[in-house]
Amino acid sequence: MKKIEAIIRHFKLEDVKEALTKIQVVGMTVTECKGFGRQKGHKEQYRGAEYTVDFLPKTKLEVVVADSQAQAAIDAIVAGARTGKIGDGKIFVSNLENVIRIRTGESGDGAV
Repeated sequence: MKKIEAIIRHFKLEDVKEALTKIQVVGMTVTECKGFGRQKGHKEQYRGAEYTVDFLPKTKLEVVVADSQAQAAIDAIVAGARTGKIGDGKIFVSNLENVIRIRTGESGDGAV
């Protein structure tokens, strides 16, 4: 099993969700967060004073999929999140040792 974490632009969440739903990814966790990478924020003006906004609003999406579905999920996230501009985000893929469904006690791929 793989855990896929993606940091994406907040306004691309619906596009990513639709792309994942099309390939039968049935569950996800979404967290609003802030961060920066190479983009390093941007400058804004407020009441005549210029200031730098270091941390930009982002959305963190987490999904767990079977190994066989991992590449399709990654491709779906990329397709839904890409704008072609700096700041589109990152995808992190980790191996999961086990998943346990609390309600039934089921574990492994069946718990996903």
